[in-house]
Amino acid sequence: MDICEPRLSRSSLLNEQIAGEIFDILPEDGPIVIIVGRDGKYHVSDSEKFSVLNISEPFVKGLCAKIDDGTEPVVTQLNDFGIVASQLATDETNCGYVIIALPQYNSESTLINIGLIEMLLNQIGLIARLVETKGLAYELQMKQLGIYSQSDVASS
Repeated sequence: MDICEPRLSRSSLLNEQIAGEIFDILPEDGPIVIIVGRDGKYHVSDSEKFSVLNISEPFVKGLCAKIDDGTEPVVTQLNDFGIVASQLATDETNCGYVIIALPQYNSESTLINIGLIEMLLNQIGLIARLVETKGLAYELQMKQLGIYSQSDVASS
């Protein structure tokens, strides 16, 4: 039995919920947002644009390794896209990584706008924390309801 498995499945579910919240608010012609889970699973905001990006597994692993080594955010270029990558974590869960691909940006224009991009990364982190807090509050509520329903059965 892998002791990390429950944490990974919780992280994967959290990533799916985070992706749902973030992808709903992205503009059609905006950036591509990719959430890469600790399990290697991708959640992509626009699969058609993502296929045009032609991002390779070694490229993603390289970005993640740089982040793990303490470089954050990682700014680079891939074809006609400016790429910015950062860790995605909440207070309780290391969710993995978030990659933002900016169409028709080069490294220079990405760096010029890094303040706005970092604000976007911070907002994604905030959404992640809110989604996690909502889930934890729901779990607590269900546990309490379970306790109350068990005490109702015991008193009957």
